[in-house]
Amino acid sequence: MGKIDEVSILAPVTGQVLSLATVPDPVFAAGRVGPGFGVQPTAGHILAPVSGRITVVATTKHAIGMVTTTGLEVLVHLGVDTVALNGAPFEVHVKVGDEVTAGTLLVDMDLAAIEQAHKPTTVIIVVTNAQRVLTDLTLAPLPQAVAAGAVVATAHLITVTTTASPVVAAVTQSTTRYSALATAIVANVGGQQNINSVIHCITRLRFYLKDEALAHDAVIANLDGVIDVAKAGGQYQVVIGPAVNDVFDAVIAQLGPEFADGVPVPPVQEASSDVNWLSHVRNGISGVIGVMTAAMIPVIGILAGSGILKGILAALTGFKVLAVTSGTYMVFNAVADATFYFLPVVLGFTAAKKLGSDPIVLAIVGAVLIYPSLITAASKGATAQITFLGVPTHLMSYSASVFPMIVAAWLGVYVERGLKRVVPLYLRSVFIPIIEALILAIVVLVVVGPLITIISKGLANGLVAVYNFSPALSGLVIGGLYQTMVIFGLHWGIIPIVINDIATNGHSYLNAILSITMVAQGGAVLAVFLKSKDKHLKEISLAAAISAFCGVTEPALYGVNLKYKRVFVVASIASGLGGLLTGLLRVNNYALSGSLIGFPAFITPGVGIGSNFYGYLISHYGTLVIATMLVYVFGFSDKLLGPKENLKATNNQ
Repeated sequence: MGKIDEVSILAPVTGQVLSLATVPDPVFAAGRVGPGFGVQPTAGHILAPVSGRITVVATTKHAIGMVTTTGLEVLVHLGVDTVALNGAPFEVHVKVGDEVTAGTLLVDMDLAAIEQAHKPTTVIIVVTNAQRVLTDLTLAPLPQAVAAGAVVATAHLITVTTTASPVVAAVTQSTTRYSALATAIVANVGGQQNINSVIHCITRLRFYLKDEALAHDAVIANLDGVIDVAKAGGQYQVVIGPAVNDVFDAVIAQLGPEFADGVPVPPVQEASSDVNWLSHVRNGISGVIGVMTAAMIPVIGILAGSGILKGILAALTGFKVLAVTSGTYMVFNAVADATFYFLPVVLGFTAAKKLGSDPIVLAIVGAVLIYPSLITAASKGATAQITFLGVPTHLMSYSASVFPMIVAAWLGVYVERGLKRVVPLYLRSVFIPIIEALILAIVVLVVVGPLITIISKGLANGLVAVYNFSPALSGLVIGGLYQTMVIFGLHWGIIPIVINDIATNGHSYLNAILSITMVAQGGAVLAVFLKSKDKHLKEISLAAAISAFCGVTEPALYGVNLKYKRVFVVASIASGLGGLLTGLLRVNNYALSGSLIGFPAFITPGVGIGSNFYGYLISHYGTLVIATMLVYVFGFSDKLLGPKENLKATNNQ
């Protein structure tokens, strides 16, 4: 039986209190180590935030761990990436085992030396065993500027009285698990032969690898006991949390003590610069895709449901059950379409959390991109061309777009960091958010958007030229490439051509090919549903498949196919083959609709069901079979899930 306790957590240093989400370290900011807060210091005297026993003093002096008599474990992390400074800016006044009271001087921190090393000086305070003992952490309603020793937060926790130490019991029971985790980490960073050396800080294993491309990021991040994977300063960082010492010891026990000399060994350069260049490109593309899928994961469920609802509405209006002017349709359509229309806002928030920029600022940037007057101007040729401060700018519709917000979230990290260097501390809370939003919105509207427009128009003109030369060849090319264009927002150059074809000629061969790509992505994710034994993945895959068959591919793309890249590649091959078949059969489309739910759009007006509709059935259901079979046989197996997900799959058998 436990009882509720409260522990006051003091500001360890004089400065500006920051919410944890705004500290300049994405792992801490995302709360993966534990809940807490930050302080941007204006002085260098670091005090104990709570009373208790010193349990950890990092060998590089940049972090102190404490435990209170009630079992609350508190970490004081001094600066960001300051582990690389080897303790030079810190003078520690305590040692492991010391009993201290709240307000005791722990460390003197040389702020100037850290700034000269171009490292953030932010002091981060987190509760590292929150899942076990914490029920709530409440920040006090204080002004942002506080003096060292002021109460900043209150921890509400449950302590349990036992005769044996729960910590000792946990360590005893975890020895085998740490050994197994160490084995899995070493294997997936490329094995012992790919490791130069390994060190650790208070929360992370820091590997110096010969070739980072050999490491399996997704597999390591999914290991039970791993919080995340990060790369910085030539290090491959595996975020463990409070158990990092145990995992490090287990790693060194397997590698040998010569790998733990603490001397960073630079990665060995590849003999061929071409290999390095290709490796960087491959890693860059993987990183972009990884961020996009991670940012999309929180909204995949609602996207899939919205896609299915849009498909139902398309069927109801196609069979004249509902009129698009009716109030019933407008309400249902608003519910179905809102997620897509406001997707830049949602993505701004989720991508910022993934990359470590300010989620609220990025959500505002997303709102700027879909601001009604800009959307209206972008939809009309006469007003889509504007000038901003004398710079010619082409407006485009950003509703349902993904890539521009990923770019904005990535830039936000650097813009925010730069602004903190020039904006005085007492002005930051007001001026940094609006200046950052202004800079990022301008970059996307004036640079990213027009660049995407130019590239997409060039691609569209090229694809139309290919179609005029050979419908079959264009089906192969467009079918294979279109969904990749969707990922990077380059498909917007094709959509106006489709709309113009239907408005002018009453039909569009091009839209028939685009329709095929939706079926292929749906067939791919259907194959994953049929083959996987992971219950959660099966649920996502089935919903994503239905959504794709209703004409919305985002849940399939970002929820499954891109996450397991081979699935997307095989699906694109199947899509190309389906496009080739569509071109050979000269399948035509008579409305701005497609995929399996859009079959009425392939019935020739004034003729009814005839050769065009039969061509639709052959091409679309043929593509469905091709995509499903190819992905089932060649594109997916549960081995792609990683150890943690595979364990779930095994348990579901």
